[in-house]
Amino acid sequence: MTKEEFIKKLEAKGYSHDIEGDKIVVVHTGFVDLESLGSLPKGVEFKNKGAVFLNSLKSMGKEIAFTNGWDVNLESLIGGWFGEWEGNIEGINSNRLLNKMIKEGLFER
Repeated sequence: MTKEEFIKKLEAKGYSHDIEGDKIVVVHTGFVDLESLGSLPKGVEFKNKGAVFLNSLKSMGKEIAFTNGWDVNLESLIGGWFGEWEGNIEGINSNRLLNKMIKEGLFER
C-alpha cells in the first residue's frame, strides 16, 4: 500500500493525521478501525487516543510505531489483542514491547 492510498483510507474514515517529514502520524481522538487493511506503508505512527484495529495485516515493516492510548488488535498476526498475547512481559507496557518487536523485524514477511 502506498502512503497516498493510506491517507485516502484515513480521510475516508474521518481519522485525523499529520505529516511529519516522510512519516504519517495518526492523531485521531478515538479508536482507529482499519481492520480490512492487509498492509501498511512505511513510516506510520499510530498516536491516536484509543485502540487500533488492524485485524487483517499480514506483515509490518520496521518503520511502524504504536504510541496510541490503548491496545492494538492484530488478529491475523498474533490471533487477537496484543495486550492479551501470552508473550507479554509483566511490568512492561505492551505497546513498548510491540514497538521493539517491530523494530527487530519480527513481523516482516
